[in-house]
Amino acid sequence: MEFSTPTRPATSTLCDLSAVALRDDIAAGRVSARDVMAAHLDRIAAWNPAVNAVVTLDAEGAMARAAQADAHQAAGRPLGLLHGLPIVHKDSFLTAGMRTTYGSPLYRDFVPDRDSLIVSRERAAGAITLGKTNLPEFGAGSQTFNTVFGPTRNPYDPRMTAGGSSGGAAAALAARMAPLADGTDMGGSLRNPASFCNVVGLRPSPGRVPQWPTASPYNTLTVAGPMARTVADVALLLAATAGVDARDPLAIDQDPNRFLDSLARDFKGVRIAYAPTWGGLPVEPAVERALERHLPVFADLGAVVEPACPDFTGADASFQALRAQTFAVGYEAALREHRHLLKDSVIWNIELGLTQPATAVVQAERDRAALFARMHAFMQTYEFMIGPVSQVLPFPVEQETVQRIEDTPMQNYIDWMRSGYYLSLTGHPAISVPCGFTETGLPVGIQIVGRYRQERALLQLAHAFEQATQYWRQAPVLPN
Repeated sequence: MEFSTPTRPATSTLCDLSAVALRDDIAAGRVSARDVMAAHLDRIAAWNPAVNAVVTLDAEGAMARAAQADAHQAAGRPLGLLHGLPIVHKDSFLTAGMRTTYGSPLYRDFVPDRDSLIVSRERAAGAITLGKTNLPEFGAGSQTFNTVFGPTRNPYDPRMTAGGSSGGAAAALAARMAPLADGTDMGGSLRNPASFCNVVGLRPSPGRVPQWPTASPYNTLTVAGPMARTVADVALLLAATAGVDARDPLAIDQDPNRFLDSLARDFKGVRIAYAPTWGGLPVEPAVERALERHLPVFADLGAVVEPACPDFTGADASFQALRAQTFAVGYEAALREHRHLLKDSVIWNIELGLTQPATAVVQAERDRAALFARMHAFMQTYEFMIGPVSQVLPFPVEQETVQRIEDTPMQNYIDWMRSGYYLSLTGHPAISVPCGFTETGLPVGIQIVGRYRQERALLQLAHAFEQATQYWRQAPVLPN
């Protein structure tokens, strides 16, 4: 197939398109991969200085790979699911030949010689790497800043944080610098920044997107997953990255092509539990108001929305103990050998894991087992739950964490993320979908939770909500 592009499409038009639309246009020959890549590189040049989302950029390599993609298509070869689509990778994923820092001065100049599995799958599907996105040091916390690259700012209000830990990914998507991004989520890191930046972030079931290499292959708290501006784009990226791999003992052996099926569905009579505070957590009133305004959307879809919430007793202590254990497994050597290079919250989390009594971990496992049993029973009555993604609105970028919510003080740097990590603990898939803006123009997301390992149904409800509201189309304005 030969491309003829005497007049190049407008940059803003290409960058505003969804990944699905771009993929269709490239496959049909209406636009080339080089056009798409050039448009996004222009967008990065305009936007990235204002938000600091992309921290390592390979513009020359990206254009060369786009030319290869066009030649591949011109030769009539089969096209991958993500053929010609620009993508950015979280800076905790290995990228062969490209710097991977984890947001830590310890890895400031680290260049790996292999890709993380999710990256290799994205590339095998035809996606083209633009670069790496910012994150907090070792992904610790939901505020993206570090001493290597500085903070990532919110495209809708650069005075505010983009959230985290996949904050660079969310900001890059919101600013139309890339149509697809990947990330990770332990306590809300795919969902919180999506909520803060008016994009979509899916926390899949553990094992849905296999992880390799990893220091903790049996860790079910941390998952890898997709981010994009639309639910259909997230489903596309999930289809490209899901599927069994023998190197991940938790990998789910199901055909990932199921996520390419239609997202249309009739929700008449489907029961949805509405948990505006997830059982009594402090939530900023503006967040609750945004959710309340959109409850009629679900009713209009035919669903039955009822106030209800499972019992999350024991979730706080359980998550903190298991998270600390994971930090100790992964970063004990870094603490022992390079303590002076680690931020205080990372040191605290590692030391908690090393010093907490065995009884704390034993009780954490007991509490988690009981919580899963209660959640499973609850979800037999309700197919979905909805509630806030984050308990707060985006906060000032200079503020390292949330100190209090209303009159409730926070006990540590992740205490304000309970609306995210309660669901991480149960293992149920959860997604953040744009749910409008506050009076001051800050994005708010709604969290939808599905039944265990039922991502496709979850994507269908998220898609229906998105189609009814269309907030994803509201782009930020480049600051002066």
